[in-house]
Amino acid sequence: MTAVLPDLFHTRVPTAPVHRVLIANRGEIALRVIRAAHDLGIKAVAVYTRADSDADFVQLADDAWLLDGTGAGETYLDIDKILGLARRSGADAVHPGYGYLAENARFAQAVIDAGLTWIGPPPSAIELLGDKSGAREVAEAVSAPVAPGSAGAVADLAEAAEVAERIGYPVVIKAVHGGGGRGFRACAEAGELEAAFTAATREAQAAFGRGECLIEKQIVRPRHIETQCLADSHGSVRVLSTRDCTLQRRNQKIVEEAPAPYLSAEQERIVSEASARVLAHVGYVGAATCEFLLGTDGTIIFMEANARIQVEHTVTEEVTGVDLVAWQLRIASGERLPESFPEVRGHSIQFRINAEDPTTFFPATGTVKNHRAPSGPGVRLDSGIGEGSAVGTDFDPMLAKLIVTGADREQALARAKRALDEYRIEGVSTLLPLHRVLVAEDAFAKDFEVWTNWLETAFVNPLATPHPGDHMSTSVDSFTVVVEVDGRRMTVSVPKDVVSDLGHVPSPSVPRRKRSLRRKGARVADDSASLNAPMQGTIVSVAVAPGDSVEAGDTLAVIEAMKMEQPLKAGHAGTVAEVLVEAGSSVKAGEPLVRFSA
Repeated sequence: MTAVLPDLFHTRVPTAPVHRVLIANRGEIALRVIRAAHDLGIKAVAVYTRADSDADFVQLADDAWLLDGTGAGETYLDIDKILGLARRSGADAVHPGYGYLAENARFAQAVIDAGLTWIGPPPSAIELLGDKSGAREVAEAVSAPVAPGSAGAVADLAEAAEVAERIGYPVVIKAVHGGGGRGFRACAEAGELEAAFTAATREAQAAFGRGECLIEKQIVRPRHIETQCLADSHGSVRVLSTRDCTLQRRNQKIVEEAPAPYLSAEQERIVSEASARVLAHVGYVGAATCEFLLGTDGTIIFMEANARIQVEHTVTEEVTGVDLVAWQLRIASGERLPESFPEVRGHSIQFRINAEDPTTFFPATGTVKNHRAPSGPGVRLDSGIGEGSAVGTDFDPMLAKLIVTGADREQALARAKRALDEYRIEGVSTLLPLHRVLVAEDAFAKDFEVWTNWLETAFVNPLATPHPGDHMSTSVDSFTVVVEVDGRRMTVSVPKDVVSDLGHVPSPSVPRRKRSLRRKGARVADDSASLNAPMQGTIVSVAVAPGDSVEAGDTLAVIEAMKMEQPLKAGHAGTVAEVLVEAGSSVKAGEPLVRFSA
């Protein structure tokens, strides 16, 4: 099959010196682009929402303009608003970061049509690679291996069912225009297909403005391998390093490392050469990542190409010494890539610091308190938060990225343990306690049997049953305080009622909850008369009505927060007495949603 460039997208990315770049993104990636621009003597313009008015990326930009509105749809996904601010700010270039409009070919074309320099690949390349069906066509055209599946986006549920029956279960449903695990559902049997297909398309529409999905055969228990690539406007493509991104939850990465450990030289050659062929075939320009699945039998399957900088670009930067974001700006200005980049040295691991409950992965909100950043040899922190930062539900839950590098993987892990112990964020739950546990796990540190679903199947989370006095898992009914006994400084947990009259006390760290990571949705407690919202968010759907009988594990409703959907499930059998919300309702954490008969 030959991939044909759509007639609408023949415009290549024009190259011109960049002097003033508008960053169509927020948080830590906006700050990362600002720093790269400043290193090159380029002025940086931030766009921000009212919730981010005091954020570091706003304060450190040379200029900042308000994106009026709430949520992604009214702000970072609004092409007209962003281009309007680009004109008003005097920017001559636009950098999209990742997520939002980064892989939107029409946005890229609109930037070019506005006479601005687009810091990214040609719209034609985005059109082919930015959606997964186009990437399959390109991979087939250059003889890269692909999994059996639909030729492109399926038209509806009926076509999805036909494809799934033809290729056989289990299958995966994947958003054509998305990434980051959004719009992705695994489906083990035909009875699960309708719910999975509906959820994937709805989530993709909310996150990317496009809901089309394709169907592929699921590769069970694979490793997730990828390549970091750069391509210039003169036809050169370079593959800088491999990465491993296998450690995931809900099909979203939380730990990434470079280079990918335990790859044979032949496996590295296969993924590197396939990546170069894919990018050359579409005339790619800029930074790109090609992703592959490596089966337990050694089979390699091309999965997709990301037409943008990746969240995990940092680990490649650390092991090569190459500033990938700066190279995006240099390539957009017409600069040629060198004949070669430095060879990979050492090993680097990135930990995503998300605002989530580390035992359930529910999004968390709050105000950052008692913030302490790690430091020392081999430690890098790309952060979008600081003391007093407010964490809401409108945007992605990732707050920061901790990147730790050593001479080899063993030293990187040792430094990671030290850095994670130093790192403190209170006032909002994060994945920090989970990362501290993971780096001590033999499956990750030694055996490396860390499969995609390991966190939700084989992994037994000790945070669900914390040890007394553990500062990482303080009860919600107590506070962590510092005392001195005979001159010795000690940290202890004290019940709330004991310290309630002492004035200001530190906010509690991660709540103690007797939950298992194996649960894939919130459940009403066994003795509870109601299902309460586990977080602030929007109700996407309600699956029950008064009078319905439910069993433990039945989905009662679906809630969306931070662009992710979460099913809310019954923890016991019962009869629904009252449904207090409907689709579209905005709810607060703890608010009752469904009540049960006594």
